[in-house]
Amino acid sequence: MQYGYNLNVSKGLIIILQSLFSGDPTTIIMNILASIVVVFTALPIHEVAHGYIANKLGDPTAKNMGRLNLNPFTHFDPIGTTALLLFGFGWAKPVPVNPYYFKNRKNGMAITALAGPASNILLATACMAIGKVLVNFVPYSQFTMILVQVLNIIISINVTLAAFNLIPIPPLDGSKIVAIFMPMHVYARVENWFARYQQYFLYGLMGILFILPRLGGPFAAIGNIIYIPLKLLQNLIFFIMNFLTGFIDIIAKII
Repeated sequence: MQYGYNLNVSKGLIIILQSLFSGDPTTIIMNILASIVVVFTALPIHEVAHGYIANKLGDPTAKNMGRLNLNPFTHFDPIGTTALLLFGFGWAKPVPVNPYYFKNRKNGMAITALAGPASNILLATACMAIGKVLVNFVPYSQFTMILVQVLNIIISINVTLAAFNLIPIPPLDGSKIVAIFMPMHVYARVENWFARYQQYFLYGLMGILFILPRLGGPFAAIGNIIYIPLKLLQNLIFFIMNFLTGFIDIIAKII
């Protein structure tokens, strides 16, 4: 039996919210478990990946500050973590990075920024592989059904977290990744400008995501600046993940 993971992410997140108020105890437990797993895996892994790669590239700042551990409370941000659980995208307390430790400041920042979303994609791919194995090779039971549904939610949120961070708008990781294509003299100016005003960029981003859609009309359309590239990136990531785990489907067909 084939298992399709092309789950519409927004639909999956809506299911989370709806089921929290559902009278079905199994559904409530399933979503609570998924939410706990996400908080204890997706956010810490994302931030540790940033710090680990930065350390490998010569910046020991995160290591010296005790941020290279998977303790979720080390990376907890009240607003960002709540947004992740409710809306499927959010943030943890940023891992400190000092680009002046890197041999090449621009390349070092780009690689360090890419590490976070890449870690979430790898985690989602591992969950997809486990889900396909459960569906194709493990006898059906209530437990396996719940586990597969929990994996689906974990996959959806990790993919959304990765795609959201890859959008090239400061202060998201994507803005640091695309900066690699800038000439160094331009990059230096932009880097200083972003560092000075990135807090305001974050406020503006939250306004586009959470406030303007509620106003309706032309204001809601502005949200497409985020949601269109977000959806495109989600679809691309799901395509890559399905390709990487496709060998499980092939083995299932042969058997």
